[in-house]
Amino acid sequence: MVQFVGREAKYSGVLSSIGKIFKEEGLLGFFVGLIPHLLGDVVFLWGCNLLAHFINAYLVDDSVSDTPGGLGNDQNPGSQFSQALAIRSYTKFAMGIAVSMLTYPFLLVGDLMAVNNCGLQAGLPPYSPVFKSWIHCWKYLSVQGQLFRGSSLLFRRVSSGSCFALE
Repeated sequence: MVQFVGREAKYSGVLSSIGKIFKEEGLLGFFVGLIPHLLGDVVFLWGCNLLAHFINAYLVDDSVSDTPGGLGNDQNPGSQFSQALAIRSYTKFAMGIAVSMLTYPFLLVGDLMAVNNCGLQAGLPPYSPVFKSWIHCWKYLSVQGQLFRGSSLLFRRVSSGSCFALE
């Protein structure tokens, strides 16, 4: 994807790309951006499961059923469909969406670090500054107000600091 920005052809296949990365950046070149990605994944899993547990344990009422008095339906007397089961089945899904919005900056920083100073136009100035570490990248994006850039499908954020050449 980064090659597309500058219409470059530095990487042509998987094996040649692995060789080029190893030759230019060494073994650590394969792990650039790994720490923010791992942090984002850990926060996502922890936050999603913790919120889902608290919602299911303390906010969902087990005594609610779909029939008055909880007696069940006519075909199967005594059966009880609990709305709590239906709510619980969707809680983790909904929490996953909510928490992923909060952990998006970790993934963004990890992706930016992966292409930072890689020799392609999109990873070099004027398109992107060269970052010393992922924390430096995080601070830069935070100051620029771009930690959530690209996170929304419906709304676009235009930053005042970005300048891209159009040809």
